[in-house]
Amino acid sequence: MSNLREISLEEVAKHNKDDDLWIVVDTLVYDLSKFYKLHPGGMAVLLDNKIAGQDATTAFFSLHRTEVLHKPAYKRLVVGQLPKSSSKGQQFLPPKEDEVSKVPYGEAMWLSPGFHSPYFNDGHRKFQKAVRGFMRSVVLPDALACEENGKRASQTVLDALAEKNIIAMRFGPGPHLKGLTLMDGTVTPETFDFFHESILTYELGRMGTRGYFDGLLAGGVIGLPPVLNYAPKELKERVTKEVFSAKKFICLAITEAFAGSDVAGLQTTAILSEDKKEWIISGTKKWITNGTYADYFTTACRTGQGDDTSLTVILIPRGDGVDTKAIKTSYSSTAGTAFVTFDRARVPVENTLGPVGKGLKVILQNFNHERWMMNCISAGSMRLVVEECLKWSNQRYVFGKPLASQPVIRHKLAAMIARVESVQAWLENVTFQMTQMSHAEQSDKLAGQIALLKMYITRCGQQTAEDAAQVFGGRSLTQTGMGRVIENYRRTAAFDAILGGVEDVLGDLGVRQAVKKMPPNVRL
Repeated sequence: MSNLREISLEEVAKHNKDDDLWIVVDTLVYDLSKFYKLHPGGMAVLLDNKIAGQDATTAFFSLHRTEVLHKPAYKRLVVGQLPKSSSKGQQFLPPKEDEVSKVPYGEAMWLSPGFHSPYFNDGHRKFQKAVRGFMRSVVLPDALACEENGKRASQTVLDALAEKNIIAMRFGPGPHLKGLTLMDGTVTPETFDFFHESILTYELGRMGTRGYFDGLLAGGVIGLPPVLNYAPKELKERVTKEVFSAKKFICLAITEAFAGSDVAGLQTTAILSEDKKEWIISGTKKWITNGTYADYFTTACRTGQGDDTSLTVILIPRGDGVDTKAIKTSYSSTAGTAFVTFDRARVPVENTLGPVGKGLKVILQNFNHERWMMNCISAGSMRLVVEECLKWSNQRYVFGKPLASQPVIRHKLAAMIARVESVQAWLENVTFQMTQMSHAEQSDKLAGQIALLKMYITRCGQQTAEDAAQVFGGRSLTQTGMGRVIENYRRTAAFDAILGGVEDVLGDLGVRQAVKKMPPNVRL
């Protein structure tokens, strides 16, 4: 807009009537003469003598997000700009797609200018920049649309994720990345580590669309590892290729309405056919993420007879005897949460994942990574909320002063900042330990740490959601506009406190792990 004609405030002031209405926002002059009747907030707001023909910048940003000004429908209303001699030019430009926030505590410390990290290097920073640019430009528009309409993530976005091999990277470092070009070569398969993976998940969390995050193949992140670790070679290669290319989708089907988190109490059964070539599976699964559109179900089944409660994990393809129904939850249906019914579904015995009767080991091996992933998404979401609250309290005026001038607001901000920084520090430490340990060592030493961290993060998240709601007031109840991020976060923060293990169960697990490792010869 560098070629706009210059218009003085004196000239703008002459246009203050309903049929001739101009205002100034961030040095740009807008002609609202034809728009004001369509204004969602009503005509009276724009005809107020403090708005019509005036510089309405402060009033505008008390009611609207910056992104509103950059929608094509509103950019067309610009007719000029204030003289350069009397203004500093536009001050409130939207950030570049790959830009980090300049808001204090709006980013993890390792991303903030002037700060240092023992964990993240320049390669991680380069990777983060590429990921954020991709997420904001390609994924975020689809995320906002799907959060509202409840549809699955668009195939266009899924194909773009596959092209960058983001889907493959979400399963962490390992041999499954060999030979792949990751994020256009930003990182190699050999140097990709858990910090790179944490960046991917963290950036997804910063979009503020919790249902969409789970819809963006979160079910696959927990459903495919048993295939990678236990499936016969031909089955593993075929299914992995289909999932990594976003041609087919997979989910983890363990939880049942009757059993809940009690894995040993599962009632879905798998019985061998007379010729021993097929499993015949009957039962139901509930709250299955991505289940409504999954092509494969990594399913825990009871294969023992009588008092034998032995479990076996079986990969069940969608087909005859498999039915799914959507479950309405408090976050968007884009997550694909499903009730799954198996009615004598027949599956080749070659689809058995791991030894028969040893399914509990297969299931438990998956938990640490799942919970760590959820810690990353929770940390990213919480960080975004802190940034939103700092911005809002700085630009929102009440009683003639910024909201941040109120001691009670500053107290809430202090608590939110302290929580997110403590969460970040613990998460980075655990992630570093993961980079130094084998999978067996992680299972032995980090199960309790990750469980306690998840309990802590989700409790911090719910407290932060309540504080943020008080900072934003009524806007925290609306799904669009200024409070969009806060409303979504407050409505969905409890999901992380339940999915992957409820807080009390995980806290108990962490303490039991500690008691188990207590030296026998220590005394006060």
